Amino acid sequence: MRFEGFEQSDFDTFTIEGLDLRMQAIEERIRPKFHSIGHTLVNELSLLTGTELFMHIAKHARRTVNPPKDTWLAIAANKRGYKMCPHFQVGLFDDHVFIWLAFIYELPNKKEIAHNFLEEFDNITKILPTDFVLSTDHMKKESKSIVGLGEDGLRKALERFGDVKKAEFLIGRHIPSNDPILKDGDEFIAFVYDTFKTLLPLYTLSYQQK
Repeated sequence: MRFEGFEQSDFDTFTIEGLDLRMQAIEERIRPKFHSIGHTLVNELSLLTGTELFMHIAKHARRTVNPPKDTWLAIAANKRGYKMCPHFQVGLFDDHVFIWLAFIYELPNKKEIAHNFLEEFDNITKILPTDFVLSTDHMKKESKSIVGLGEDGLRKALERFGDVKKAEFLIGRHIPSNDPILKDGDEFIAFVYDTFKTLLPLYTLSYQQK
């Protein structure tokens, strides 16, 4: 199935009260679109990275009371899961789409990855576009702009990522729910691919042993 774009109703999913009803809406409205986006991106990103990648769609299986505030698909080099390795993410909150290269707290080698990034810090800052944003907690929808952080703020975020067990490092772009690009499936996927292609040096660096 071809991805045709997101609708306002997809974002309205996160205003539905109750776990069961919200999960039903996620299943019916959003997951089919994730499958379409994911099948395209898995193929393209596998070629880009030179590694076989696999799609994972958030199940929210551990939730018993509180409905999820967001949902996402992840693409990673591990067929069985994605949280323990660097991965690409596309997902929705109630007011925006997020596009992340994600390094979350389950990673076993966070300190080594942070070290690699800090070793190449000057080169990394040169490739980051001004519209990129950073998050240090995948559970929160707030992010900080790369420009607003500046080099000092970005360096501190990387240092904290390496030193603090629960610290995370997610970098990429946000698209507001009313942005016209979300209505055009082909344009959106091209934008996502461009974001991940820009971040490829970080993805590659995260797997290098130094």
